[in-house]
Amino acid sequence: MARITAGVGSSHVPLLGVAVDQGKSNDDYFGPIFAGYEWTRQWEKEQKPDVIILVYNDHASAFDMKIVPTFAIGCGESYKPADEGWGPRQVPDVEGHPDLAWHIAQSLILDEFDMTIINEMDVDHGLTVPLSMMFGQPEAWPAKIIPLAVNVVTYPVPSGNRCWALGEAIKRAVESFPEDLNVQIWGTGGMSHQLQGKRAGLLNREWDNKFLDMLIGDTDAARWIPHIEYLRETGSEGIEMVMWLIMRGALGEKTRLLHRHYHIPCSNTAIGHIVLEPVEEETVPA
Repeated sequence: MARITAGVGSSHVPLLGVAVDQGKSNDDYFGPIFAGYEWTRQWEKEQKPDVIILVYNDHASAFDMKIVPTFAIGCGESYKPADEGWGPRQVPDVEGHPDLAWHIAQSLILDEFDMTIINEMDVDHGLTVPLSMMFGQPEAWPAKIIPLAVNVVTYPVPSGNRCWALGEAIKRAVESFPEDLNVQIWGTGGMSHQLQGKRAGLLNREWDNKFLDMLIGDTDAARWIPHIEYLRETGSEGIEMVMWLIMRGALGEKTRLLHRHYHIPCSNTAIGHIVLEPVEEETVPA
């Protein structure tokens, strides 16, 4: 059967995509950020995931105020990079895995998650920047991608508890798929940042790292963080971190830390990155 073998969390700041595309990832400003992903790039070459369920938020590229799905899963064959106002990024098209995606969609809906099913859409920096951070500039992305878009732009956004529970349901869905697949799940967005208003530029190193701590081990404290705490401590855009909880929920009751990286600033955003693996409970013979 298919298995979720690892979870990855990462910021998806659009400026990081610019740095990759313009060959600036090793300069004085961006170098320390990208250095923190080098371990993961090498690790991904060894892991060779077949499929990545990539949790991200759309930035008015596929969705606008005409339709705001809380949770949307991409079940299409492929997805092109979106034009976000200055032309599409010159990165490979994203190849989907329709069989697994439709299986997950059906399983989630029967598990009482009302998913929006998307068969055609373009994907913006929220999805393509994490791929660039982990895989560099290949001619084709080395894994098939199932996009899972979450509304964290327009309130009401889903609670941390609902996101964690969705991750748990995704785990059940993947493990009921009969094909032998190495599946990873990535949660993206954040960390602390605010783009407008009197608190524009807000960063909170202490809170961000506390959040990273809560993803490790057997604690589920992060699922109970209320929206108001994200807003107060991490700025209006820090709410994106609820998407990391889908990743964490999909890893089961306990995780092991493989890699961690934190850097400020990148533009006006805190960069966070973590790699986790599930810890399976040992069964004791009767």
